[in-house]
Amino acid sequence: MAEAHDLALLNAAENPELRLLVEPADAGTRIDRYVAANVPDLSRSYAHQLLEDGHITLNGADARPSAQLRAGDMVLVRRPLARPTDLVAQDIPLTVVYEDADVVVIDKPAGMVVHPAPGHLDGTLVNALLARYPDITVGSDLRPGIVHRLDRDTSGLLVVTRNDPARHAIQAQQLARTMLKAYLAVVEGRFKEPSGVIDAPIGRHPTDRLRQAIVANGRVARTHWQVVEELGDYTLIEARLETGRTHQIRVHFSHKSRPLLGDPLYGPRKPRATFGLTRQFLHAYRLGFALPSTGERVEFQSPLPGDLQAALEALRARATGTR
Repeated sequence: MAEAHDLALLNAAENPELRLLVEPADAGTRIDRYVAANVPDLSRSYAHQLLEDGHITLNGADARPSAQLRAGDMVLVRRPLARPTDLVAQDIPLTVVYEDADVVVIDKPAGMVVHPAPGHLDGTLVNALLARYPDITVGSDLRPGIVHRLDRDTSGLLVVTRNDPARHAIQAQQLARTMLKAYLAVVEGRFKEPSGVIDAPIGRHPTDRLRQAIVANGRVARTHWQVVEELGDYTLIEARLETGRTHQIRVHFSHKSRPLLGDPLYGPRKPRATFGLTRQFLHAYRLGFALPSTGERVEFQSPLPGDLQAALEALRARATGTR
């Protein structure tokens, strides 16, 4: 247990680190089970999610929740662990596109964080969901019902599950890559081909903890894209996720020297123009999956929000010389 390990809690203001040195008795244990057993107040489901998000590393590299440990391995937990009792229901307006006894489809606005995290302990989508659907208790401690996410400043559609069978059904579709998750994005530059696939592994940036990067030991990440409209020296594209890594679209197109318009994290330090945007031009506009209860295939669409539509019109006017 924790007291038998070499534990060091570094009291950094925003990013304390908990180090666990694996003893011979724990060799062969799954890392998610090991972390849950050795970190107070941390459930296995939350440990699983932290591993998926890259907040827990094994010998300095990202690890799958199922990775088996060896004696002498070093497990590093980088994220402060809020307790489930920190969650509060808050009456925050939501745009509900669809709901039944199993799932809810939300059209998330830009600026809303999906789940509580350090620096965002309330005012999130989860807080709003708990007020509207108090029966949602499945999933990890701080992410009840959440099976996929959108970045804070990415708008659009996501599905939330209301019970365990529904959660398993949606997760199975994600693993089988049968869910449709399509985005509209404007990127800088143009393409020689009308469509393509970006296949490049993504992991945490080696020096910047806020960023993800293309790294050799990263997790498999594939983004399918096609040109929707050429806008002078910018391009409107549709991007479909085959995998769902953190910041995947933003990282992939930045890596290809086609950063998203307005991206403050992966775009140029001094962008040529913002067209009125204060966030990245990225919108989850189509979402499709099979309903857990009936297996019926459903698909939902979300129109571009006002700020993105205005930027698109400005780009069109610039490209045609009408403004």
